[in-house]
Amino acid sequence: MRSIADLLLVKGIIDDATARRAKQDARSLEQDIDEVLVNQGVPEEKVLEAKSELFGIPARAVAGSVGYETLKYISEESARHYQMVPLGTEEGVLEVGMVRPENLEAREALQFISSNIDMPFKIFLISRTDFNNVLKEYQGLGGEVSKAISEFGEQEVQLPESRVKPGKEEINVSEDAPITKTVTVILRHAVEGKASDIHIEPSSDQLRVRFRVDGVLYTSILLPMNVHEAVISRIKIMTNMKIDERRKPQDGRFRARIDKRDVDFRVSTFPTYYGEKVALRILDPDIGIKSFEELGIEGANLEKVRESLKRPFGMILITGPTGSGKSTTLYSMLKVLNDEKRNIVSLEDPVEYYVEGINQSQIRPEIDYTFASGLRSILRQDPDVIMVGEIRDRETAQLAVHAALTGHLVLSTLHTNDAIGVIPRLIDMGVDPFLIPSTLVMAMGQRLVRTLCPESRKPIEVVDRISKMLEEELAAFPADIKKTASLPKTIYEAESSPTCPKGTRGRLAIIETLLMTPELEQIILHEPSEVKIAEEGRRQNMVTMRQDGVLKVLRGIIGLEELFEVVV
Repeated sequence: MRSIADLLLVKGIIDDATARRAKQDARSLEQDIDEVLVNQGVPEEKVLEAKSELFGIPARAVAGSVGYETLKYISEESARHYQMVPLGTEEGVLEVGMVRPENLEAREALQFISSNIDMPFKIFLISRTDFNNVLKEYQGLGGEVSKAISEFGEQEVQLPESRVKPGKEEINVSEDAPITKTVTVILRHAVEGKASDIHIEPSSDQLRVRFRVDGVLYTSILLPMNVHEAVISRIKIMTNMKIDERRKPQDGRFRARIDKRDVDFRVSTFPTYYGEKVALRILDPDIGIKSFEELGIEGANLEKVRESLKRPFGMILITGPTGSGKSTTLYSMLKVLNDEKRNIVSLEDPVEYYVEGINQSQIRPEIDYTFASGLRSILRQDPDVIMVGEIRDRETAQLAVHAALTGHLVLSTLHTNDAIGVIPRLIDMGVDPFLIPSTLVMAMGQRLVRTLCPESRKPIEVVDRISKMLEEELAAFPADIKKTASLPKTIYEAESSPTCPKGTRGRLAIIETLLMTPELEQIILHEPSEVKIAEEGRRQNMVTMRQDGVLKVLRGIIGLEELFEVVV
């Protein structure tokens, strides 16, 4: 079969030695031969002509901007993965530029996209340079910022008016349409892309905007650095921060109306070498409060959680790093407890979801309304259930323990690595060890793991190294779990597909639960080390977070790679 190198050789564009070297390099480097030829100095347009003749597909040069209205037909992740971009529409036909038209997966993905948008397509061959230039339009919104942004109407996102007294800087920023639209596009893209966080980060030559989706950060937009100050100032105006304070961190929040719904944003600024960085946490009420099963809490862990919530008083603590879903689990617990017989009061920072029937309060440290001061007031509100967003200091820890001692069910979070670390952490925060057994009902550790797309997961045969590793994992399981768990013939890993380019979609919790028992009480009173507490956990047949994750791997819900990214 002839190759591009053979065609170029016949046309006299390259010599025999160049053709042979290109074929060898393509095999050894595992690269496409057209890419190798261009790297060896062959003019890209000549390579494209030969490739067009070989595949019988017309070549096309991409001049100028494609524009957002065209880019929206194919998502950025699909364009990047399948190396194809939309070029325009002609008489109701979508024109698509492909780098590798021989890729059957890309053809299938394009067929799927075509049927979804109900529009036929026509394929053109484009160079890698043109392909990369179009990709920059997805990221950079054009060199002038306002070009692609202008396709968005401001009515799509209604930003709040500033309540700051107008000054020269505020007027310049708020009246600068491209900057206003830049911020509008960032917010809209993040919400539509189901991002949990937005990071706006300055560097020496560009302003990078990254979105965190399913726990992973992706660069979404690149802006020129000359808009940095204006973008940051615009966000500060929206959050009522001090515009001229750039030397120390600030915190704030605002609400924007996006696609006819209100979305809250929690904002934090941070001074860096190249200027202020901004992080925005997206609190989208439309995501809703999930059930325990939807969160991934199941089996013995689910039984322990449900039984613990039936206790009339005591303390339930959820632990894990930032972004591990602790607050979401707390809301799910409140949903179970929420009925007209109970007075439920919460202290939160911020109030992420508003729940009908629960008295939710936002703490405000700037006016000395903290978790500690709020807890004192809550106890005078005749509560049955108290939710404290986070136990951060000694005073809050002692007040939470006092509330649990006086007949209240207290739900809160801590920052430790696992459930075992909760007891040493409470002692370290100044809680008397003899008070812990009479107050702590359950400690729960949690992480979030990306879930596999059911329609595109790839089967992996459980043999050799994988089989040995999983057998070792199963051997360490509690005896009652061993009876029901067995090694399957296949497990699954993420695989790209037209409907799921990343191979994963959404996240589930993997958890571990440690209950208070008479044996654990004696350990706390005499030797509260993590080693002894871990021994008690095994005696309780505690399923660790890693084991909970392995069970989900065996059932094909998550992949091993995704699991080992979050547990050791």
